[in-house]
Amino acid sequence: MLISDFSKAAGLPVDTIRFYITKGLLRPKRGLKGGSNPYQVFSDGDLTAARMVRLQQSLGYSLAEIAALNKQYRAGARSPERTATVLRRQIDKLEEKEAGLDAALAFLRGKLAWVEAGQPGDGPAFNYYLC
Repeated sequence: MLISDFSKAAGLPVDTIRFYITKGLLRPKRGLKGGSNPYQVFSDGDLTAARMVRLQQSLGYSLAEIAALNKQYRAGARSPERTATVLRRQIDKLEEKEAGLDAALAFLRGKLAWVEAGQPGDGPAFNYYLC
C-alpha cells in the first residue's frame, strides 16, 4: 500500500510516518513508480511495526529506546536465541513498569477510599507504596 493508504490503516498522520522512516522505525520498500523519487510501498509488516511503535510509546518508551529495540530485534531476526533475548529484556522492562503502575493504582485506590470514608486520620502516604 502507498503512504496515504498506510496512513489511514495505521491511524497516523503522513508526517509522523515520514518521521518514523527517517528514524529507522519503519522501512518500507521502494516501488517502481515515481521516477527519481520512487514511491514507498508499505506492507502488513510495516503496519504491525507502526502499531508496535505506538504501543511502546504509550508504555513510556522514548523513540530512541524503540529504535534501539528494533535494531536489536532486526539484528537477531535470523537467530531465534537472539530474538528471544531481546524479547525477554522487553518483557522485563514492561514488568517493571507494570509494578510501578500497580503501586500507583494501589495508592490512588487507598486515597479514594480514605476520601470517601470522610478522611479519618492521616491519608495514605505514597512512600508506603513501592514504585
